[in-house]
Amino acid sequence: MYNIGICDDGENICTSIENMLLQYAQEKDIQVDTNIWYTGESLRDYLASGGYLDLLFLDIELFKMTGIEVGAYIRNQLDNMGLQIVYISGKASYAQQLFKTQPLDFLIKPILQEHINEVMGMALKIAKKRNERFEFQQGKDYYYIPMGDIVYLESKGRKVKVVTMKAAFEFYGKLKNVVKCLSEDFIVIHQSYIINKEYVFRYTYEMVELVDGTILTISLANRKLVRDKLLREE
Repeated sequence: MYNIGICDDGENICTSIENMLLQYAQEKDIQVDTNIWYTGESLRDYLASGGYLDLLFLDIELFKMTGIEVGAYIRNQLDNMGLQIVYISGKASYAQQLFKTQPLDFLIKPILQEHINEVMGMALKIAKKRNERFEFQQGKDYYYIPMGDIVYLESKGRKVKVVTMKAAFEFYGKLKNVVKCLSEDFIVIHQSYIINKEYVFRYTYEMVELVDGTILTISLANRKLVRDKLLREE
């Protein structure tokens, strides 16, 4: 089951998006469960109480608590980087404000079936990759972490440090062996660092800043490769 939320203060818009989602689900033979909210406050309360969503269509111009504020709440207060957010708006002027909340997409109204189809295709592809697991042993304990939760990995002497948004782990190993077990979302930027490109907030030719504020150096030997991989989809 794929859980999808829609938050817009326009009832007709919510109904239209829901119908297009259900049509996509029927054509692709997948199960979806949709929920609708008309205010940012009601959506915030649902998520704060433990409600779960895989994907959220979020209007920016909500009456009181705006979509931008809801997105920041999801990322910063709930520390939820897994929920895929698609902002929707009647204006095209919000792109810079949205970047730090890592939206999956930004749709301009009116929203058409082809837009929904494209977003759902991307969302399901990402969800599938997030379910891939990275496995390692720490002492006598074995860990299985979804690859989509890993922000970066760091070489620390004879150990590898695995950093997620919520915790960090260390195990004996070498990055050159670890990279063989990772998905294509991971990029070697330095002999000491491997990053998950989904968590990159800012990039220059010499360094990357990740969404948790971590700044990592890109080695001279890796700069062209990193640039090509980060800019490939832009």
